[in-house]
Amino acid sequence: MNTVLPKKQMTEEDIKLQYITPAITSKWDKGKITMETQVTDGKINLKGNFVFREKPKRADYILYLNANNPIAIIEAKDNNHSISHGLQQAMAYAQMLDLPFAYSSNGDGFAEHDFLTGKERQFGLDEFPTEDELVARFKQESGMTPVQEAVIEQPYYSSQNTYPPRYYQRIAINRTVDAIARGQNRLLLVMATGTGKTYTAFQIVYRMLQSGLKRKILYLADRNILVDQSIQQDFAPLEKVIHKINVAKDDKSTITSHEVYFSLYQQLVGDDDKEHFSELFTPDFFDLIIVDECHRGSAKEESRWRRILEYFNSATQIGMTATPKETKYISNLSYFGEPIYMYSLKEGIEDGFLAPFKVINIMTDIGDGWRPRKGQRDIYGNEIEDRIYTNSDYDYNMQEESGKELWSREEVEKISRKYGMDDLDKNEFYAVFNAVYTDFCEVAKKWGLDKAEFFADLARAFIEDDDAVGDKVAAYYACVVRHE
Repeated sequence: MNTVLPKKQMTEEDIKLQYITPAITSKWDKGKITMETQVTDGKINLKGNFVFREKPKRADYILYLNANNPIAIIEAKDNNHSISHGLQQAMAYAQMLDLPFAYSSNGDGFAEHDFLTGKERQFGLDEFPTEDELVARFKQESGMTPVQEAVIEQPYYSSQNTYPPRYYQRIAINRTVDAIARGQNRLLLVMATGTGKTYTAFQIVYRMLQSGLKRKILYLADRNILVDQSIQQDFAPLEKVIHKINVAKDDKSTITSHEVYFSLYQQLVGDDDKEHFSELFTPDFFDLIIVDECHRGSAKEESRWRRILEYFNSATQIGMTATPKETKYISNLSYFGEPIYMYSLKEGIEDGFLAPFKVINIMTDIGDGWRPRKGQRDIYGNEIEDRIYTNSDYDYNMQEESGKELWSREEVEKISRKYGMDDLDKNEFYAVFNAVYTDFCEVAKKWGLDKAEFFADLARAFIEDDDAVGDKVAAYYACVVRHE
């Protein structure tokens, strides 16, 4: 080959243009190759009030089985490096992207790492495997079945109003549909809040329906807002086959005509402990159940969700959560098994898909003593005695300036049982429930949200937030919970 520059003087881009790209395109369909593919958005950094992004990670070449399934990555280096110099970087990217093959090249040849066999080798520039050869190796080495092959060919849903999945969403979707095709019936996906669990669930459901592998699907959640948002947003393309279960109105003879069902678990097991799900559906009706936020007590043996899951025992069941729990009360792992994929908050921040955060500590001062203003009156119109009030003056019937009386322990325990919060520590739930009620009752009233369920949801969210301020909870304890 006659070139203007000697090989050793060429840049990496020159080497790619003159040597690596021709070697690959001679063996692969150009439509199944992408170059300089952006993998991450680049980490967001905060320095004082200054915000900037780092450079995103990019792959030199990615080769694809089809649009859903990349199969190999190639990292290029200039000719002053060895053939295998970029192989470690290619392997790191391949592991990140869940790819079976990694390659590096300096323009003299290729180095290969096969993750399915663990073997490495080097070969000449003109010996790069053809598309058919590499696909055949992948299918043989992975032990792919005809069912898995059929599912792999099913595309993602796409339209002008949707976005293609990010790399970690693609991995979560592909691993899930592949596991289902292999016959695995209990699966756990762990994805940080804000990383698109519902979108991931939608793509799984869409591909299962399109492949015909699953025909009747139940999506379970514990809050109305989660169900309604899912139906109206991520699952909107399936609106014609979706039904939101209403046990008071649904007729057993007509409810079976839909394909995707949404329900609150409180709907399927009533406050009277009546199992409505058995009145509407036979045990083998659903062949796929997705449990949203499955850490919220669903795996607890005596919980309502667990009863639903055990009734539809023959269905494939997918648990989705941001915070898997393993305590003496709750065990996601013992029910669903080890996660088939995990994408953490830290990874989301490192990749730039999530913004970093700052923890701000807030301490309420009511426990340090409170003195009424001159002439201040209580809710009954009586003038409050002018003195310092401390923790010893606060009890179950403590009053706030808003005129709202705090909920009694008995009332809160009833609410806890009603809304499936009985897996939480009773004292902590009592304290935080009253705290969020005190903080948000006026705003909630303004927007028509002043129902017990709203404050119960807020309390649970606060308790389960790993970044919630411990000092604030302690302050609530001091002010609300009566210590004997």
